[in-house]
Amino acid sequence: MALDSNFLWGGAVAANQCEGAYREDGKGLSVADVLTAGDAHTKRRLTDGILEGEYYPSHIAIDFYHRYKEDIRLFAEMGFKCFRTSIAWSRIFPEGDEASPNPAGIRFYHNLFDECHKYGIEPVVTISHYEMPYGLVKKYGAWRDRRLVDLFERYCRVIFTEYKGKVKYWMTFNEINAIEFGPWNPAGLDIRPEENRTQVIYQAAHHQFVASAKAVLLGHEIDPENQIGCMTLFGVVYPETCHPLDAKAADDMMSTMLAFADVQARGEYPARLLNKLERAGVQITKAPGDDTLLRRGTVDYIGFSYYMSMVQAGRPTEAGTAQGNVVAGVKNPYLPSSEWGWQVDPMGLRLTMRLLYERYQKPLFIVENGLGAVDTVEPDGSINDDYRIDYLREHIKAFKAAVEEDGIPLMGYTPWGCIDLVSAGTGEMKKRYGFIYVDRDNAGNGTLERRRKKSFDWYKKVIATNGEDLDGIRRK
Repeated sequence: MALDSNFLWGGAVAANQCEGAYREDGKGLSVADVLTAGDAHTKRRLTDGILEGEYYPSHIAIDFYHRYKEDIRLFAEMGFKCFRTSIAWSRIFPEGDEASPNPAGIRFYHNLFDECHKYGIEPVVTISHYEMPYGLVKKYGAWRDRRLVDLFERYCRVIFTEYKGKVKYWMTFNEINAIEFGPWNPAGLDIRPEENRTQVIYQAAHHQFVASAKAVLLGHEIDPENQIGCMTLFGVVYPETCHPLDAKAADDMMSTMLAFADVQARGEYPARLLNKLERAGVQITKAPGDDTLLRRGTVDYIGFSYYMSMVQAGRPTEAGTAQGNVVAGVKNPYLPSSEWGWQVDPMGLRLTMRLLYERYQKPLFIVENGLGAVDTVEPDGSINDDYRIDYLREHIKAFKAAVEEDGIPLMGYTPWGCIDLVSAGTGEMKKRYGFIYVDRDNAGNGTLERRRKKSFDWYKKVIATNGEDLDGIRRK
């Protein structure tokens, strides 16, 4: 099996990390808008509203809201078949619970999707990507409250109806399982010291599962052509050694990370998760009919982010820690690491694809993968990001092998941050992923000028040859 001629090559961004215009045209505050900047050593701070004198990188970001036509044109120049982005819920419903949507927000996404189609680019849209109205946090306590299920359904009804025929690929919640490791971004949860953390997280997750199932059913009803997936954070987990306790620790970690996709793809809670919650004294409150909804509203495909594999140990270990996308593990001595400590493992992507497909028997879609690195603009204006080309080349080889040798159906590939944007984890700009450089620094200085990197032309050749030419741009 080779890559299909309609394989969806493209790139990925998120509204809160690129759009800016955080209060323009009626947009409300989002959970991203109250996060200050940070860096590799300083954590981002969550503030109660906007504080004077603080820098919030999402407020301007890379100003995609005003520059989307220029950026889409650059994506088209690379040959994108698709563009993964998200809709900012707080542009459509500024506080989250209004009776009617914001017309200016509706209009912006019509214009954005029309611009994509002008170049033959298929939008791939995440409905909630680390962005929900801050008003829902203040008024309801975010996804703690069952009422958010109906508010999310109202939001979905509006966007499915408005963009019918313009968007057919959707995902409900970005990295929904990240709530287990960092509950603010995916669910707006700021857990108080007196609260039972596990209880709060899994009750909120249940509300999101029900909301996702309702969205799937509603999306299919409004447009049978819609394909609606989940989006899960995942990477294969290795045991540090062949000791049985290490093997168990690795398996336990994978089970935890896969539990959310189990609910969305299989339509029921896995037994291991239920037993784990029972042992922890967690009781999930369900409404009548929830289990039926989960069974009926399973997703059409598995969207996932893959940046690195992980290692777990079940015994004391002297190995250091390897940081990653939200999660952390034991450092793997056989793998190199990025400047931010994320370990590079292309084979791990192939193994991840095997595991996900064998578990769910649904098409896969790699919707995030990439290398965050510091880029240097040379005196002649060039940006020679061979390290990024090397990273992406090896990961493309890995997923091609999974398709061609392992027979795994793969819908597409959208490398993360196809244009430089604000890092969700650190709030930095210097941690760059894109094929397109944006002149902006960690303090918010810069012209916002766009500039093609060396990887731009390389990826253009990859797409033009449907992944056959991975060495079209040679090192200088």
